[in-house]
Amino acid sequence: MGQTEDSRTERSRLAKVRRVVVKIGSSSLAADSGTFERLAAAIATAVSHGRSVVLVSSGAIALGVRKLGYRSRPKEIGRLQAAAAAGQSLLMRVYEEAFLGKGLVVAQVLLTHGDLASRTRANNAQAALVALLEAGAIPILNENDSVAVEEIKFGDNDQLASMVVPLVDADLLVLLSDIEGLLDNKGHRVKVVNNIDSEAAALVRKTKSAAGTGGMASKLEAARRATLAGAHAVIADARQADTLLRILAGEDVGTMFVPQGKRLSAKKMWIAFTLRPKGEMILDAGASSAVVSQGKSVLAVGVLGVRGDFRAGESVKIVDHEGNEIARGLARFGVAECAALAGVHGESDARAVVVHRDDLVLV
Repeated sequence: MGQTEDSRTERSRLAKVRRVVVKIGSSSLAADSGTFERLAAAIATAVSHGRSVVLVSSGAIALGVRKLGYRSRPKEIGRLQAAAAAGQSLLMRVYEEAFLGKGLVVAQVLLTHGDLASRTRANNAQAALVALLEAGAIPILNENDSVAVEEIKFGDNDQLASMVVPLVDADLLVLLSDIEGLLDNKGHRVKVVNNIDSEAAALVRKTKSAAGTGGMASKLEAARRATLAGAHAVIADARQADTLLRILAGEDVGTMFVPQGKRLSAKKMWIAFTLRPKGEMILDAGASSAVVSQGKSVLAVGVLGVRGDFRAGESVKIVDHEGNEIARGLARFGVAECAALAGVHGESDARAVVVHRDDLVLV
């Protein structure tokens, strides 16, 4: 996990990226109001060097709490939504002023999980973001907390940022926080991570700030999703004025995560990480092996049973006979029909496949 020759080569690739998603958290913005100005200056420099940047910014609720006179961040949904509504306009005003001084136009984009879970709405969001980038604007994204409730929330903006990576075909995800990166068991910065599951997961400390909702576990998951989409990811310190530009220069800053294997398509990223499964299909040992080892479709004959309440086209977990999730996919039939087809031999080709391999992602 140190700075080897291979990792220096990976770092050097960051100097060539052309599209970047930058996420900054509430705690970093709340700690120092000068962060807005520094971030705008860094992004303006990146743009002047031919890069396009999408900014995912938390902070609306924290600003709204102060604006509405709440003594602390409320727990009630109604008050949280009120704080988000009051703070979002203030957040954009601060960004507008910071970027205007650098000659850049900003554009507000508010999303809920439901916007990206719908292919039509996700495609519309993608078209809007690409048009903004082509116009030289800086899209500033935030979760639409004033209307989002549990079933339509991303969870936090780390996850939103990771979902934006394949949406805009970004080369790099930068997660700016109030720490220098992932720390090892001795408190030293981990420079490079090649495999998050084997190298980084055990190092997570389950903490989060009072101002924000995320934490290192959330950032690692966001980094994992970005690397599966073929992008590099970096977790780094927002408190240093030159952090972003040093990352884009390929310098040894923060913790870098290397892209993982074959890049997942935008559709498969959507299936794996955006859609929320509505049920499960349980496979026998032979079917599980065919799916995992050979990349086969899920056939009705290998299905032991189904759970949940899903319709055709909705997401389901694919689990083996021991209950381990092995994949996610889009069901070709609803739960009742899948239950009737489970284990049945001799179905026609149209009914033999209950999840096609093109709609299936191994987990």
